[in-house]
Amino acid sequence: MEARKTNWPLTIFLLVVSLPILIMYVWLFIDSISEINTDSIWPQQFTLKNWRFLTEEIPGHGNVWRATFNTTVFASSVVTIVVLLSSTAGYALSRLKFPFRSQFLGFVLLLHSFPSVTLIISIFLMLRMIGLYDTLIGVILIKAALELPFGIWVMKGFYDTVPWEIEMAGLQDGASRFQVWYKLILPQIMPGIAALAIFSFMAGWSEYVLPLILAPSSDTRLLSVYLSGLISDNFLSDFGLFKAVGLFYIVPVMVFYLFTQDKLMNIYGGGTKG
Repeated sequence: MEARKTNWPLTIFLLVVSLPILIMYVWLFIDSISEINTDSIWPQQFTLKNWRFLTEEIPGHGNVWRATFNTTVFASSVVTIVVLLSSTAGYALSRLKFPFRSQFLGFVLLLHSFPSVTLIISIFLMLRMIGLYDTLIGVILIKAALELPFGIWVMKGFYDTVPWEIEMAGLQDGASRFQVWYKLILPQIMPGIAALAIFSFMAGWSEYVLPLILAPSSDTRLLSVYLSGLISDNFLSDFGLFKAVGLFYIVPVMVFYLFTQDKLMNIYGGGTKG
C-alpha cells in the first residue's frame, strides 16, 4: 500500500495562517494565570486568583456553576428537540408526496434566512404573553425553533441519499412504515444525525443574544451572558478574571469539537438530490 504523500506547501500555509489564532489562545491562557496591568500589554507575575470564580461567587454575577449547569441543559435540550423533529420531518419531506410540499420546503428555507435578532421583539412579547419569559424552557424552545429549518434541510439531504429499494423491500416484507424508518432507514442516516447533534450543541453552547434578552436573571443565566456581564460592568476592570472565565467557557466546546470534527464534516457531505 502506497504511503500518502504530504502536501508540504499546503501544510506550511495552513500552519502560518493558524499561527495568529494559536498565539491568541496561548496568550489568553497566560493572562488567565497572571497579574494584568492595564497600563501594559505584558502579563505580570503568576497568580491563580483569576480562577477564584470556581470556588466563590463573584458579587453581582452569580455562581458560575449554576450558569454552567444552565448552559449544559440549554445546549442538550436544543440538541434533543432539533434532532427528534428534524429526523422525522426530514423523512416526511424526502419520502412522502403531499400538497404544497415544494412550497413548504421553500418556506422552511426562508425562515432560516431570517436573523434571530430581527424577530427578538416579537419573540419577547410572545414569551411574556404565555408566561415563559425569563425561563430556561422558553429560551430553549425559541432556540430550537430557530435551528429547526436548518436541521430539516440537512436531514432531508441525508434521507435523499438512501435508495428507495431499501424501503420498498421492507414494505413488501410486511413491515410498517415506522418499522421501515426505524430499522432500515435510520441506521443509514446516523452519520447525519450525529453531525446535526454536534452542530446543534455547539450552536446552543455559543448562543448569546437570545439568553441575554429572554433569560437575563441570575437563576436562568447562561455562561455567555455571565461572561459578558464581567466585561460590561463599568465598575469592574479585572481583565484577568474575565479571561479566566472566557477560557473556562471555550475549553469544553473546543475539546468537544476536536473529538467530533470528523462527524461534523458529514453535515457538508450529505445528499444533494432534490
